[in-house]
Amino acid sequence: MASPAIEKLSIEDIPPPPAGTIFIDDFSGVDVISAGATTTSPVKSPAFAVYTFPNAPAYYLRRQVDSPFEPISASALKKAKKGAEGLAKKAKAAEELKAKKDADEAKRLEEASKIVIKPDLSLPEAKRIKIRDGAANEGTRVVVQGWVHRLRLQKGLAFLVLRDGTGFLQCVLSGDLANAYSTITLTLESTVTIYGIIHDIPEGHFAPGSHELVVDYYDIVGLAPGGDDAISNRVQENADPSILLDLRHLVLRGETMTGIFKVRAALLRSFRRVYQELGILEVTPPCMVQTQVEGGSTLFAFKYYGEDAYLTQSSQLYLETCLPALGDVFCIQESFRAERSHTRRHLSEYTHVEAELAFLTFDDLLSHLEHFFTKTIQYVLEDEEIAAIVKKLNPSFVAPQLPFRRMTYESALEWLNEHGVPNEEGETFKFGDDIAEAAERKMTDEINEPILLTRFPVEIKSFYMQKCADDPRVTESVDILMPNVGEIAGGSMRIYDLDELMKAYKRENMDPTPYYWFNDQRVYGTCPHGGYGLGTERILAWLCDRFTVRDCSLYPRFTGRCKP
Repeated sequence: MASPAIEKLSIEDIPPPPAGTIFIDDFSGVDVISAGATTTSPVKSPAFAVYTFPNAPAYYLRRQVDSPFEPISASALKKAKKGAEGLAKKAKAAEELKAKKDADEAKRLEEASKIVIKPDLSLPEAKRIKIRDGAANEGTRVVVQGWVHRLRLQKGLAFLVLRDGTGFLQCVLSGDLANAYSTITLTLESTVTIYGIIHDIPEGHFAPGSHELVVDYYDIVGLAPGGDDAISNRVQENADPSILLDLRHLVLRGETMTGIFKVRAALLRSFRRVYQELGILEVTPPCMVQTQVEGGSTLFAFKYYGEDAYLTQSSQLYLETCLPALGDVFCIQESFRAERSHTRRHLSEYTHVEAELAFLTFDDLLSHLEHFFTKTIQYVLEDEEIAAIVKKLNPSFVAPQLPFRRMTYESALEWLNEHGVPNEEGETFKFGDDIAEAAERKMTDEINEPILLTRFPVEIKSFYMQKCADDPRVTESVDILMPNVGEIAGGSMRIYDLDELMKAYKRENMDPTPYYWFNDQRVYGTCPHGGYGLGTERILAWLCDRFTVRDCSLYPRFTGRCKP
């Protein structure tokens, strides 16, 4: 016998819901206490609706996605009320469990507050050390100071990882030390002074440095906040980048940032080591200047005692003046470029490594760059701690080997056109086009090896670059390109003939008068010379596999960002 058809109400037959009606939608609803459980924010289940809003005048239910809300049937309401009773029992049980836990915690804290920890004066005097010296002081009673980096509490035991900037040290607290009120309420980033003896860790266990400090006493220097203000709540890995930049002073404490800046320090040390081996002298040119190097559109201008002045774009011109007095020279200092660019490889302030070398040819300059770069990376990786950080941040990193691939600008255009990579106008590359970042990265990543890209057209390079003797359309210029980051360095031979330099000023509509001191280098004993500049942050991004150079600057400065 056929089942009787279920009568379905038409929209006209559905009575209007009274004020205060609770709406339920099994498809789009969410079982949270919302603002009235309206048609636009319904709850999901009838049981939750009845439990949460037991005195509602009516409950309207939507059974299908495109159906209207209808009054809930009597049988469905009865079932919902039974479900609501179950929810009430669960809520009561959860409340009772929470009350028990709160009581147990209060009792634990009360007992912990009775524990008094104090130093054992019968123990030998502790030797003050940095964490980096832990392995050399095993078996010795030491005192270390730092910040609580990690904390794990167990019954009768507490494991604390201390950070002091030189390394990480696992500290083990037991007995009263682990159960004391100050320990069970300790927070991340609190500063502490810890006493104890350093031991090898038990077999099968792991700790930084393969040793740990068995603690006999500690003292809190500064207690960091917990709860909503805890650092783990303020700094979250997937937070908006702008928020993380606002909190850069706290983000720096993370292991990734710590690692990057240790690699950065090693990189700067290695630069200087190679320069010292090559007999190249370090100098410190001014950062406040009244001349341009890379084009007026990227100058940061300011008033200098009533005169117009700028933050330097490059120290190159000043380095050139040092050659007759000091020989080959270099500097490592900040350069500033007002580029309104939000690319991942541009900063308004960056650490510029620049060198100028006298009496050399263009081929000599290219060979020097290869040697300097490969030797620098070799020295970075000779430090076992730094090599381990690089391996962790960039597991697939392979140090570049000699020789680098050498490719001319015109050969690069041919490669780009053969591989269907368009210029910025979406057209085929032609001589004189600038190779923009996207195209450059495409080529470099696909070739996947270091490239010395040479002989750029005069029109797209700086005024001071020497023209090639065999083709005056192009310059003796070079960019070093690395996979995953693109250009990391640029250099050239410099014009050393005064008449040729004056023509370059005229071509660029530049007044040579402010450059009198630079021009004099071509008057009082000129010579063939060349140089280059490296972007420290770009090299670091390549070395540590960072998506953006902003990760490689302590407090990055770029368009719209000059804090903290």
